[in-house]
Amino acid sequence: MATHARISTPFGARSTAAEVLDGVDLTGRRMIVTGGASGIGAAAVRALAGAGAAVTVAARDPVQAEPLVAEFAAPGPGSVRAAACDLADLTSVEAFVDVWDGPVHALVANAGVMAIPTRQLSAEGWELQLATNYLGHFALACGLHDSLRAAGSARVVLVSSGAHLREAFDFADPQFERQPYDRWAAYGRSKVAGVLLAVGIARHWAADGITANALNPGFITTNLQRHMDDETLRAFGAMDEAGNRIEQPYYKTPAQGAATTVLLAASPLVEGVTGRYFDDNQEAEVVAGGPEATGGVAAHAVDPAAADRLWAYATEALTSRRKTA
Repeated sequence: MATHARISTPFGARSTAAEVLDGVDLTGRRMIVTGGASGIGAAAVRALAGAGAAVTVAARDPVQAEPLVAEFAAPGPGSVRAAACDLADLTSVEAFVDVWDGPVHALVANAGVMAIPTRQLSAEGWELQLATNYLGHFALACGLHDSLRAAGSARVVLVSSGAHLREAFDFADPQFERQPYDRWAAYGRSKVAGVLLAVGIARHWAADGITANALNPGFITTNLQRHMDDETLRAFGAMDEAGNRIEQPYYKTPAQGAATTVLLAASPLVEGVTGRYFDDNQEAEVVAGGPEATGGVAAHAVDPAAADRLWAYATEALTSRRKTA
């Protein structure tokens, strides 16, 4: 991987999405945010629309986005609409793509699931976390490729996690068919895959004017933790013995958690930057990774060879699906 000077910005861990976009005019820009009905996704939608963008919330249940749609119903430069898109169901992803018309200036791959207790599979036979967090977004980006290219200078943003640091993507057994299922290993690998997707887009679509970057939003209390039992929440320091949720000092608000997302989706500070990973609004240092790693981006997540290999693996999955459809 080529060396380069790391990008730095004037924003930090406590900056909000609105602060990052202060003074940025997104009028005329069309953007898609998956999982944008709640949590940091909704905070990103609110900031992008507030800066003038026309934002589509791609959600498994569009009804959940109705409050956001209503919030931006008054005439103004920014707007919000919602459309169905279940990332774990490629038929749903294809239906979303089929009705999309016109350019896409930014695609924010924000939706995800975490720590599903038991091994579950998508219709394509993919482990559900990898199917939702990676394959669905890969299919969506590929399906919207022409619309991204039509924008002239489009951005793809992959919301990853510090969990990617733990271990490299397991190409030998990506679906946990032979090894015992581990919900945290599955989650971490799916987040490695997201970073590799950013690297892959940077490598494959640069000539089309499409950039892609990944990020760690930090610790935020959202619906993402819905599969975590009380014992796990206590182990993370997120719940007391009485069952009350605890906000640790290092936790961010959703608006703070969405700051790096909107930085990568719309800020002129990162115009043309691609294939990189950001944390707290700064480009992260490449580190060795492993169970003891606590920050930075793991070398295994930005490895060009791994990115190309995963790109080919996912492309084959989509090709096989079309042949059997």
